Amino acid sequence: MDQVREDLEAFTAEMFEAFTRADQHRWGQAYVRGLLLDGRRKSVEPMAARLGEDGNRQALAHFVTSSPWSPAQVRARLAWRMHEAIKPSALIVDDTGFLKDGDASACVSRQYTGTAGKVTNCQVGVSLHLARDHASTPVNWRLFLPTTWDPASPQADPLKVARRERVGIPADLGHVEKWQLALDMIDETRSWGVEVPLVLADAGYGDTIAFRLGLNQRGLHYVVGISARPTAHPAAAQPVIPPYNGIGRPPVARYPDPARNVKALVIEAGRGAARPVSWREGSRPGGGRTGLKRMYSRFVALRIRPAGREIREATEGVELAECWLLAEWPAKEAEPVQFWLSDLPADTPLTTLVRLAKLRWRIEHDYREMKQALGLAHFEGRTFNGWHHHVTLASLAHAFCTLRRLARVPKETAPA
Repeated sequence: MDQVREDLEAFTAEMFEAFTRADQHRWGQAYVRGLLLDGRRKSVEPMAARLGEDGNRQALAHFVTSSPWSPAQVRARLAWRMHEAIKPSALIVDDTGFLKDGDASACVSRQYTGTAGKVTNCQVGVSLHLARDHASTPVNWRLFLPTTWDPASPQADPLKVARRERVGIPADLGHVEKWQLALDMIDETRSWGVEVPLVLADAGYGDTIAFRLGLNQRGLHYVVGISARPTAHPAAAQPVIPPYNGIGRPPVARYPDPARNVKALVIEAGRGAARPVSWREGSRPGGGRTGLKRMYSRFVALRIRPAGREIREATEGVELAECWLLAEWPAKEAEPVQFWLSDLPADTPLTTLVRLAKLRWRIEHDYREMKQALGLAHFEGRTFNGWHHHVTLASLAHAFCTLRRLARVPKETAPA
């Protein structure tokens, strides 16, 4: 840490430029340094024990839980710096769980999280990351508020509603679906002047038609995971007007055959339509350019017309828009195993579709690094604002590590 402390102080000074008080600069820098120091636990007390002259537990706790600084102002500066450093090809949205033993922390509830792979007692944070093949970092966060914490919801829990004021949840904040939180973060990030025209997400977001339509309305392209359930017509399908028998209203144009689920469309195309694609090098030894094993599978790409009531209602005229259906169908599997939708242009190469669909590994890498090494899930405070402060500071620690890694890559070999 002594070797990089000067760089860290310069980095945090830039991130905390909006702070008006010297003590906020001092304890903000100390908190980020505490997250970067070795140590298994990164809550306030053990960090204070490692920080030497800056190991004031009370001051650190006050800074992260009570000090009146805006996470959005810090995140904006973080987004500007990392947009320039990473030159992202995509925004990635996802959510991660923060497991809790008790029920006193803001927005904690029994809910599903992929972190545990089940319904459990936790908080859930939705995050937005800038990403490219060689680097990524989170630049925006929202704490998901379950219906049990929303006094306007029929599922409201009186005990949780009664704790809202105590944990600092804004009085006007109600339950908002995760996909809408993602769109809100995209809007906020764009308001900072950070423009990335492509969004990636998993099936938890991609299956939601309103999320995809929201991206379309914002002029953003997407490559999103979906389950096997969404329905569509083949691209060649055309609406027709049934014969009019002279009774009642004249019929309107419609697709003559019912829409089918995407899995059925891929199976109909057959495994012969699958093409081999290698999209990046993994972490195991192999024959790749850097001595690592290449990631490889077989994929089917079809042009389709997604269906559904929400899509029909949002479509001008009767012809549904075309998009890409991408499916991974490994040679040893009897059926396709994973699906994506994308509204990228019809001439987009298969290799590009696959590379972008698989770029979501970056967000899992970010979560793993932040939880295992940077204390993302170690915050022991209970307040809504404290949670947002902590995840913002953990994002700064992660960004600093990312900048250090990028600085070590020789310019002649760095990805374009």
